[in-house]
Amino acid sequence: MIRKFGLAALACALLAIPAASQVQPPAAPAAATPATPAPGTEAPVSGSTTPALTAADLGAWLDGYFPGALKAGKIAGAQIVVVKDGQILVKKGYGYADVAKKAAMDPDRNLMRIGSTSKLLTWTAVMQQVEAGKIDLNADINRYLDFKITPKSGRAITMNDLMMHRGGFEEGIKDLLDTDPKRFKTTERYLKENPRPMLFPAGTVPAYSNYGVSVAGYIVQRVSGEPFADYVARHILAPLKMNRTTFVQPLPPALAGSQSQGYRQSDEPPAKFELVTTAPAGSVSTTAADMANFMIAQLQDGRLGDAQILQPQTVQLMHRPETQPRAGFDTLAHGFFYGDRNGRLVLGHGGDTIVFHTDLNILPAEKVGIYVSFNSRGTNDAVYGVRSRLFDLFMDRYFPATPRADQPAIAGAAQHAAALAGNYESSRRVESGFISLFYLLQQDKVVADDDGTISVSSIEDKRFRETAPNLWHEVGGTQQLQVADVAGRRTIIDSANPVSFLQAVPAARNAGLNLWIAGLSVLVLLATTLLWPIAASFRRIYALPITVTGRAALARRLTRIAAIGDLLYLAGWYTILSPILESKVDVYNSGLDGWVRTMQVAAIIPIVGAAIGLWNAYLHFQPGRGWASKVRSIGVALALLGIAWIAWMGGLMSFNLNY
Repeated sequence: MIRKFGLAALACALLAIPAASQVQPPAAPAAATPATPAPGTEAPVSGSTTPALTAADLGAWLDGYFPGALKAGKIAGAQIVVVKDGQILVKKGYGYADVAKKAAMDPDRNLMRIGSTSKLLTWTAVMQQVEAGKIDLNADINRYLDFKITPKSGRAITMNDLMMHRGGFEEGIKDLLDTDPKRFKTTERYLKENPRPMLFPAGTVPAYSNYGVSVAGYIVQRVSGEPFADYVARHILAPLKMNRTTFVQPLPPALAGSQSQGYRQSDEPPAKFELVTTAPAGSVSTTAADMANFMIAQLQDGRLGDAQILQPQTVQLMHRPETQPRAGFDTLAHGFFYGDRNGRLVLGHGGDTIVFHTDLNILPAEKVGIYVSFNSRGTNDAVYGVRSRLFDLFMDRYFPATPRADQPAIAGAAQHAAALAGNYESSRRVESGFISLFYLLQQDKVVADDDGTISVSSIEDKRFRETAPNLWHEVGGTQQLQVADVAGRRTIIDSANPVSFLQAVPAARNAGLNLWIAGLSVLVLLATTLLWPIAASFRRIYALPITVTGRAALARRLTRIAAIGDLLYLAGWYTILSPILESKVDVYNSGLDGWVRTMQVAAIIPIVGAAIGLWNAYLHFQPGRGWASKVRSIGVALALLGIAWIAWMGGLMSFNLNY
């Protein structure tokens, strides 16, 4: 659920379990890897000999990569395991599971929170129930639920839709993650009390949804007749000898003593244990050793030793997308992210809580799997770069790509780039409630570059050239962007991100426009508020006459009061929204409802303020008023209108407590 995008902290909040390893992360900070690569950490150059993937070579390569990367990124510890041909090739721990105690990271003993990588266990459970004939991938999910989910329009939502993140759900943050067990909701209670609004018709637009995955896990519980965590323990974990893995939160006593601490960064105190309410979407605690068994079973058609958790044909279905994607574009294969890396098929899933960060990838044809988990976010979110660079270097070292020449741009590419330029919003977003303010003020920006290429703000340090109509290739790389019309909106489809689209924003939602409105309005209201006592002091000091009386004087006084009221109104909302900027997601629960409701009722302040501002401007256009006075009154009226506009568009005037 967490990736950096736009307002970075909101990405943290939304949601502590991220979209997937294959979604392109931020580039690694310069300090995230050693300044001089250790032997074996460089990608092979054309004409060089590809090293064999052996325990000796891989172990030395990892020893060269991890210590410097962890130290530079202020990441406390990590564990990694690589499997090959049904065996563990390398299994290592680096750094500390507990910094204060100087407890070394142990990949056999220390449990890590793996966030959205948990989804792979949930989808495996779903496929077991498909195999048992208890779930039909193409049936209306309401068949299996004891509450009703109403799709936006068109056909019903199916399990296939949930597995493809195309259920149509809007994002949400309330009750998503907590640190207080007394306040913690069960998944069933969360699903029923926090239903997500629908943004899209089922099956049309991808929008990564932890809510949707939790619905799938709840369906497993319903059709199997067993509590979800118990079901997974009996039917997946026990057969695979994953004895140090659990969905249970807080950890059961037998495992609690071996949990790795989690850190914002290694020089800070450890964070509290994160309770993930959407448990099937991201609550697993596990070890690298256990995840090795899971990868081996997935690479061996569902088998580990004598245990068979899925039949070979079911595993093959799970690893195959429902429909084949366009060449070079990633998709989802019944829960796994499915894509090409260096000419090899890679299936995987990443996962993050606020402090733990994980990635799992398997190469079915090569019978190779790699799993890594970090227990710190790191300085400046360094873990994202460290994690993505690790897998890129692993692939480039042991499975290098064949070099490809860039394709030339088509005629008219520069004009097409100019037409594409503008603001876009992710299909994975919130439009209901006050959290939507972030999506109103921060959006992706597509820029037409001078050389006819385009750049996308969320895809850092990359440019794209149009090589076929509406198809843009990364310059010097393999990523692609497809431009299409989806439901009447210009849409950019990223080949590396199958769980969300970028959609052109309507003019009223344009972040550039709304940021100007918000910024200028606040500046004008601050100036109005500050100049009021200054002007009063000048009149007293210099005995200046009062030039405005009657209704005009009252209107001016009320306008200044309205300016103060609007600033206090914004300050009140800032106290509610500011925890997101520090990734304090556990603040957002029913305990905040009273303050949120108070601020929703306080929407009367900007509404009345805008009316007062217009009245004041009207009175200033009566005979005898100078142009300077008229301009000032118009400016203040527009500022008061601007705050009301932002409050309306940003969801601050909504009475929705399900955000």
